Amino acid sequence: MSNQRNGRSVSRRTVLKLGVGLAGGIALPVTMTSPARAADPTSVGTYPAGVEGSSVFIGICTPRTGTYAAQGEDEIKGYELAIEHLNSGADLIKRISPKTSTGVLGKKVIYEIADSEAKPNTAVQAASAFISQKKALMITGSVSSAVAVALNKLADREKVIYLPCISGSNDTTGKDCVRYSFRECFYAQTAAQAIAPVVVKALGHGKKIAFLTPDYTYGHTVRESMETALAKLGDWTVATNQISPLGTTDFSTYLLNVSNSGADVVININFGRDAVLSIKQAKQFGILSKMTLVMPYNTPFIADQVGEDIMEGVYAGTDYWWTIEDRFPLAKLFNEEFKKKYGYNPEWGANAAYMQIAMWADAVERAGTFNPPDVIKSYEKGVTVQSTVGPVHFRPEDHQLVRPVIIVRGKAQSKMKSKDDFYDLVEIVDGAALMQAPEAFGCKLGSYT
Repeated sequence: MSNQRNGRSVSRRTVLKLGVGLAGGIALPVTMTSPARAADPTSVGTYPAGVEGSSVFIGICTPRTGTYAAQGEDEIKGYELAIEHLNSGADLIKRISPKTSTGVLGKKVIYEIADSEAKPNTAVQAASAFISQKKALMITGSVSSAVAVALNKLADREKVIYLPCISGSNDTTGKDCVRYSFRECFYAQTAAQAIAPVVVKALGHGKKIAFLTPDYTYGHTVRESMETALAKLGDWTVATNQISPLGTTDFSTYLLNVSNSGADVVININFGRDAVLSIKQAKQFGILSKMTLVMPYNTPFIADQVGEDIMEGVYAGTDYWWTIEDRFPLAKLFNEEFKKKYGYNPEWGANAAYMQIAMWADAVERAGTFNPPDVIKSYEKGVTVQSTVGPVHFRPEDHQLVRPVIIVRGKAQSKMKSKDDFYDLVEIVDGAALMQAPEAFGCKLGSYT
């Protein structure tokens, strides 16, 4: 991505060093402490201590260094725009959260940012400090599903609401779901169910797949969901599944095995910098001249990083792509507001971050209180919310947002109408039909207190 998209360059931060938000920076302790429980039997988590005074605090834990740093910086832009809009009572926020005036329940929202480094332990320590030291009423942020799952568990133990941002594993709202977490974005199951019919129709039946799979919960559940969907719909089989550690820089061994596998299609599940490097190296190996590249879980501006020529004709699933503004009025308004502040069209992570903040405000306003069980029950009513991708709602059974998946296909550079017009919109697939039964992945939410 360009320097403008990536924001300022990010130097290596010491573990748990916080970025500066509206409330200023703090340094986190190495040890993890839990907030003291008040004697008041109505006390839950950081409530009511966290609502004393004229403001409320939220903690943002997202990667600013490492393989997912670009996506983390993108999320931060969405969070900051949303909080700015909340505190000023901007029109876009009010379209999503109709009861909002300024702030949330009249209180100014302040925040701080921690670099999670996409590492679960680092994220948990940072979020724990937000809870114990700042009495955070909500924590948010993730690119790695391993981080999202770890923060799920922390949030449930501490009884503080957690809102993942990017998290593609089925487990986040499946076997690792918790009462205190709500996921906005699409995930392995919905990605596979949305893109499989498109690629089978385009490429035919009986194809052989080479998977490039990152070795953690996100990679394995996307691979499993894609393999199952493509076998069922198109009789596709797996020639090879190359599993690499998160943060791999040299994919040559894996790509040599892909090249020799006899596959027709390479399905690259890598994300962030790992995706960029593996795609560029696949091009150098000559793989992309003999195999079709498919990206079931993709951040669209990857085209800017690897080159439009490489992404031409590539089918990809994504959470948000700015050209949907022709169909959804709130997408158009979000794009306009984002461009006004940052100077370019928004990426997926920024939109997901904005929507998580806006929908949290809506749930709190409808509850009429910051008391966590009441806010959770407000979410669980399944109220339809107007969003940047149309009407959406949360399922009460697993706290997964029912939302569409967007399928795109890379454009030839000669067909691009602007510098960031990388894709043709293939289909916007309704989310409800893509989702498994709520209990299928083992979700058991647990208690409110």
